Amino acid sequence: MDSILMLIIIFVLAVFVGVELITKVPPTLHTPLMSGSNAISGITIVGALLSAGSDNFNLSNILGLIAIIFATINVVGGYLVTDRMLKMFKKDKGEK
Repeated sequence: MDSILMLIIIFVLAVFVGVELITKVPPTLHTPLMSGSNAISGITIVGALLSAGSDNFNLSNILGLIAIIFATINVVGGYLVTDRMLKMFKKDKGEK
């Protein structure tokens, strides 16, 4: 029971630290930071594949599948936003 309480405390502290860090980032840097976080979501997909691919079916498989789905959505969305951002900086061919 003591370890569960410790995990909850760490989670709550991580939420507060994350909110403080994100609110201090200027809006112009949010998109590049999202682009960089795609690598972290890729690592999440690898871990979720390991969790979902175990032999016996249990809660770990279900949570792994959910993690795969959400991390894949995050990676694809992040790359689409990054591609859209980079297209904003390209000049049109007709424009000199």
